[in-house]
Amino acid sequence: MRSKLTIELSNDGGRPIFLQLVDAVRTEIERGRLKPGERLPGTRALGKSLGLNRNTINAAFSELALQGWIETSPSSGTFVSKEIPTSIAQTIRTTSVYPAATSNFRKPALNFSDGAPDPRLLPRAELAQSFRRALASPAFLSSRGYGDPRGSSELRAALSEYLAEERGIVAPPTNILVTRGSQMALFLAANALLSPGETIAVENPGYPLAWTAFRAAGARIVGVNVDSGGMDVDHLAELAGKVEGLRAVYVTPHHQYPTTVTMGAARRLKLLEVCQRASLTIIEDDYDHEYRYEGRPIMPLVARGAGGVPSVYVGSLSKLLAPGLRVGYALAEPSILQRMCDRREAIDRQGDIPLEHALASILAEGAIRRHTKKARRLYMERRDILTRLLEERFPLGEFEVPAGGLAIWLRLNETLSAETLASRAAALGLSVMPGVKFALDPLVPREALRLGFASLTADELHSAVELLARSAS
Repeated sequence: MRSKLTIELSNDGGRPIFLQLVDAVRTEIERGRLKPGERLPGTRALGKSLGLNRNTINAAFSELALQGWIETSPSSGTFVSKEIPTSIAQTIRTTSVYPAATSNFRKPALNFSDGAPDPRLLPRAELAQSFRRALASPAFLSSRGYGDPRGSSELRAALSEYLAEERGIVAPPTNILVTRGSQMALFLAANALLSPGETIAVENPGYPLAWTAFRAAGARIVGVNVDSGGMDVDHLAELAGKVEGLRAVYVTPHHQYPTTVTMGAARRLKLLEVCQRASLTIIEDDYDHEYRYEGRPIMPLVARGAGGVPSVYVGSLSKLLAPGLRVGYALAEPSILQRMCDRREAIDRQGDIPLEHALASILAEGAIRRHTKKARRLYMERRDILTRLLEERFPLGEFEVPAGGLAIWLRLNETLSAETLASRAAALGLSVMPGVKFALDPLVPREALRLGFASLTADELHSAVELLARSAS
């Protein structure tokens, strides 16, 4: 075991410290200074040597584990992943230090993971035209300073109108904060709502990157069970009565991540009742709201005023258009929103104003609505193709056809290991995420896979299922 790890942080003031640490450790692995299977220092020792608190170290380790660079065993410690090819270090060491470093990792040819939208469907012409107009606008060319940390007034106004029409949410532009993706919104919400050491309840299984954001804000995390109706509100009520410092709850009620189930009206009302009684603030992540295939979308909790419970509502235009367009937003009451803005200015004075203006334009002109309608129809076709293929060619699991969202939660037979299957699939060129990646406790196996279908064509779905079947044989 290493008692000390000598690394150098980038000292990039615009990037969270835990992400700088992620980059630094990853670089040491790529250079071969940290070898596959090598044990890393404990969080306390590493924090002391780097002058960082343990929450920052824990957040970095969680992110590294999620990316597959390290693996953690509560009884043994933290190690560089044994799955990393040993040849990577030799390849990089024999390369000049001046050219950009490269690795010989074999990237899977097909990505069957998460449930991202297909960037090939992006309304590129409309967006490019709007972006050119934004860059040439007198307002942008005459600007000499930084803009409003809440984001461009044009996009906030367009979002206010869009959310009122599409989701029944009445929110003035002044109560909207535009962020660089929903991840930033979650981080800012946690910073604004929680003091270091206080606790937030999250769904388990759930969204690991949200946990990363909460931990980076100094929060502790406690898991709430998920069943066929989403978050188990009775379990939340039980935790609220015995977990000291529980201040907030994070929930994805419309399409729960990763299982895709929808929380019904009765449970939503019970959730509001529990939060009101326990004085909990709700962070509602309205995941994949636009992509509903059967029935009408259920309105967000905030659309009904959240029953008087303080709340932060988080959404994303990245999920609507393409992951590479990093634009998200948050809605909150003025006092909470102001605290989020104050913290946003500490890491990012403002967003990408030309991009925000361009998105405001295509929102107002209806291009995003037209894109959504087209994408929804195509994604439903791809969902149905994947459903049929799994029924015909993969009899080793079961699933419910999701009423919405961009993925299927496939529960494997007890005879299969999701991690083993994912490893075999990667060797064949297929990327899949085993259920353990979405579990708070990595030692509790979840023999399931989250299969994203939206970004794959019909031919690609056929190939993906064929590789999946071969991996299980």
